[in-house]
Amino acid sequence: MPDDENRRRFEALAMPHLNAAYNLARWLTRNDHDAQDVVQEALERAMRYMGTFRGDNARAWLLQTVRNTCFTWMKENRPAERMFLDDADDGAHEFAAPAADEPPAMAMRKADRQQINQAIADLPVVYREVLVLRELEDLSYNDIARIADIPVGTVMSRLARARGLMRDALTPATRPVLRPVPRTTQGGGTR
Repeated sequence: MPDDENRRRFEALAMPHLNAAYNLARWLTRNDHDAQDVVQEALERAMRYMGTFRGDNARAWLLQTVRNTCFTWMKENRPAERMFLDDADDGAHEFAAPAADEPPAMAMRKADRQQINQAIADLPVVYREVLVLRELEDLSYNDIARIADIPVGTVMSRLARARGLMRDALTPATRPVLRPVPRTTQGGGTR
């Protein structure tokens, strides 16, 4: 296939997914500049191998390239940062919400967003990647399995574990239950 045709095909199939590629790289590297470097390298690789792409899901193919490039980059540039795999098993109230444009509501949303982002960033990378691909990029389990090169069942278990870890991280610490102290009479007995 001529280079011009590969370039046009690449622009039509891969470039629409540039934001998803950056999003995945950003969550995996936890750094904007590193993510930009990874995405640039991944796009170069994807462009080089565009002629071999025969699938029907360019988004999954590009994100798989980004993921692999990211892990290679991290291995070379952050050898001290180890990736651990931990596959261990693991009263609502309604309040009137303030108007969305009120400063307290905006501050609450910002604080919530920061807390969620921090909880995602704190996940082990194997859980973070499946959570980002499913919840933020809205990919199917099959696409995630292809991207991460793992069975669909592993995708589901890692996703369940990631959601559990997120739930734990976002649940406020429980406060001790306060119990009333029995009242005593003047003679020392209880009433």
